[in-house]
Amino acid sequence: MTDELPPADDTPWLSEAERESWVPFSGMLLGLVSALDAQLQSDARISFFGYLVLAGLSEAPGRTLPMSDLAVLAHGSLSRLSHAVSTLEKRGWVRRSPSPENGRVTVATLTDAGYAKIVATAPAHVEAVRRLVLDPIDADQLRALGTISAAIRDSMGSPCAWPPRPGTAG
Repeated sequence: MTDELPPADDTPWLSEAERESWVPFSGMLLGLVSALDAQLQSDARISFFGYLVLAGLSEAPGRTLPMSDLAVLAHGSLSRLSHAVSTLEKRGWVRRSPSPENGRVTVATLTDAGYAKIVATAPAHVEAVRRLVLDPIDADQLRALGTISAAIRDSMGSPCAWPPRPGTAG
């Protein structure tokens, strides 16, 4: 055993000012996702991710998207999406089928029951978004939030397009 110190590294550690922004941001990020998921689970018995899937499909042409595009839109992996869509299928809200244009591609389609679910669930979710995100900030902060969020999203290589259009989400 030796008392030698590890070699100095070249890690660009966060400055105090960076930490003062990063710590509340990371707490907000994790807390917000948790709060939105809890609201949706309590009010509608659906996860936040499941809600994003239904919402994405509800605004897609024909309420249908390729699974790969839907995964990008919902910010999840194909594996996570497949699991979520299986749950949504069991509830009668989504159905999967081969794409009519390319049978090797699987598409997800929002059923009429799924559309009714998103229509019934959206008002309470929007109220939660307003209460948790929009009401605490002013118009200038809202614009800055949008700009900052887009820059961070883009730095992660997320090609998310809204409203969803086949072939544009990824």
